[in-house]
Amino acid sequence: MEIVKIVAKPLPEKVYNTESVGISRKTHDEHYKLYQGYVNKANEIREKLAALDKDPAKANQTYSDIRVLKVEYTFALGGVKNHELYFDILGGKGGAPTGPVAEWINKYFGSYEAWAQDLKATGIAARGWVWLALDHDDGSLFNYIGDAQNTFPIWNATPILALDTYEHAYYYDFQTARAKYIDAFLQAIDWDAVNARLEQALRMYNAGR
Repeated sequence: MEIVKIVAKPLPEKVYNTESVGISRKTHDEHYKLYQGYVNKANEIREKLAALDKDPAKANQTYSDIRVLKVEYTFALGGVKNHELYFDILGGKGGAPTGPVAEWINKYFGSYEAWAQDLKATGIAARGWVWLALDHDDGSLFNYIGDAQNTFPIWNATPILALDTYEHAYYYDFQTARAKYIDAFLQAIDWDAVNARLEQALRMYNAGR
């Protein structure tokens, strides 16, 4: 059986544009190392799962090798996907969006200002992540909380924007002032990247209607 290896994506050069709003190059460089660690662990777990004896008699919901590997795989792979989304949508001019995402935010939040307020409050309440995601069942946009790498938005929803609220994303630059970090994040969103992800999600949504 072929084991497919995850290859770490390069850190987009544009993320360093956030230096102008207070999110430093050092923060991104250290953050990227963490992402690489998730890639390595996800690959390691894939290899262990491929070699694992999957006899159902050896599986157990309290503790078993397959349970541990499969649960921790979701954490490692979540770390890969979450950070790839986070880095992809950073490095823009921030502020009010343009393009289709502006229309969708206005439709489901009333205004950019209302969305930004909701995102900031959600980010302060979250322990790990916030995702703006499109729900493929009703076509709505919603800011979801995730308390860990593997706490995703609900099923059948596609994240189009990610905000990392773990301390490693901001402590070097802002210490415990998470609200200031979120303000800086809002000033550095690449709305072109978010629009590209929204358009892809909408194609999936429209195809399923």
